[in-house]
Amino acid sequence: MSRSVWIVEDDHALGWVLERALLGAGFDVSLFRSADDALLALAETAPAAIIADLRLPGESGLSLLGRSPAGQPAPPVIVMTAQSDLESAISAYGAGAFEYLPKPFDLDELVVLVEKAVGQTQARDRHGDPPPETPELLGEAAAMQNVFRAIGRLSRSDMSVLITGESGTGKELIARALHRHSPRASRPLIALNTAAIPADLLESELFGHEKGAFTGADQTRPGRFEQAHGGTLFLDEIGDMPLALQTRLLRVLAEGEFYRVGGRETRRVDVRILAATHRDLKDEVAAGRFREDLYHRLNVIHLHVPALRERREDIASLANHFLATAAAELNTVRKRLLPATLDRLTRHDWPGNVRELENTCRWLTVMAPGQDISPSDLPDTLLSPRTRPSEPSWTQALVTWLDQRLENADQDIWQSTSDQLERTLIERALAQCDGHRQNAATALGIGRNTLTRKLNKLGLDAD
Repeated sequence: MSRSVWIVEDDHALGWVLERALLGAGFDVSLFRSADDALLALAETAPAAIIADLRLPGESGLSLLGRSPAGQPAPPVIVMTAQSDLESAISAYGAGAFEYLPKPFDLDELVVLVEKAVGQTQARDRHGDPPPETPELLGEAAAMQNVFRAIGRLSRSDMSVLITGESGTGKELIARALHRHSPRASRPLIALNTAAIPADLLESELFGHEKGAFTGADQTRPGRFEQAHGGTLFLDEIGDMPLALQTRLLRVLAEGEFYRVGGRETRRVDVRILAATHRDLKDEVAAGRFREDLYHRLNVIHLHVPALRERREDIASLANHFLATAAAELNTVRKRLLPATLDRLTRHDWPGNVRELENTCRWLTVMAPGQDISPSDLPDTLLSPRTRPSEPSWTQALVTWLDQRLENADQDIWQSTSDQLERTLIERALAQCDGHRQNAATALGIGRNTLTRKLNKLGLDAD
């Protein structure tokens, strides 16, 4: 397979040095003194990679970018320049350079870059550029499969759904899938992030306003509820909604009617509500920041979207999907993750979840110099080990509680504590798995028969 490399450099001494270095690394090298000469040769054939000086007699080295014989893909071009300024870098990358190399540079560094560029061409020749897959949602992990099954069960339902999960887990994607696979799919889906709208404007956004209702209300404007009539209204970050608006929202959900701001005419709507939050609404209710009756009205069906660190087996497929999507959007070659790089991504905790992974893949598509992404190409945040915030130790709390029981000379501590621990583990696992015993047993690492036996022992079977 071709390892031909063209050097386009008018400096005879530098050209000779580069030629010697690349010949020594096993490349087939051709040397051109101007971009014009190289362009004439490109009309007939294309090398695996080109190294070109930015400033040359006649045409600039940038003129070689994107050029190739008819019907053939353009070779990657590494641009060299002594003008290591911002404008030169932007010009090179903006024109589609494989890499921008300011002079002076290390010859070993150049050889590595050329290897990557040639490898990209060879891989393209072998496989071409496969079109990116465009799945609605990705996830092989058991927790995500539970979410998919729930979406399937709800496909004929108009029930309200509360979607919870950390920021960046894809709660809006879940909401869009719920709408798309519902009887209201042909009607509008209207989304509103309640945390992104100032409190004094949120009421108007939701319910609309009449002309003259307040300063700046120059015309009557329908709100999101009216826009979503017959369809679905997705209220993101519902946990950040002010209490006063929670009261108005509760009335709409209960009665299906409301007034516009400044209006006197009752307006009726038929809207399905999907709500999402990264907050624990039970804690918000206990703290008096969220209405309990509204919580129960929204929480008809509860879907929890797992954090990315809880579904590490999905990181590879997600990363490959995002790399393919980014390459298609930017009209560039799709990057590949080396096994060591994928291992690093899989071990990262991803505090920003799927959104952080997607942004990282976009960054790598633009910034990684070769088609094969090595660990050294990763951004600094992934190269340095990340320490997660310390969490309260439940074992320390157990020690404190046990010391107190022992000081009080309590009896039967072992049995009562073991029963309570098993009860808590089983109840929480069943709650997270929507009562599905096999999934709960799998999550706990025990067999289905063992779970059934413990349910009977603890008197939980009837529940």
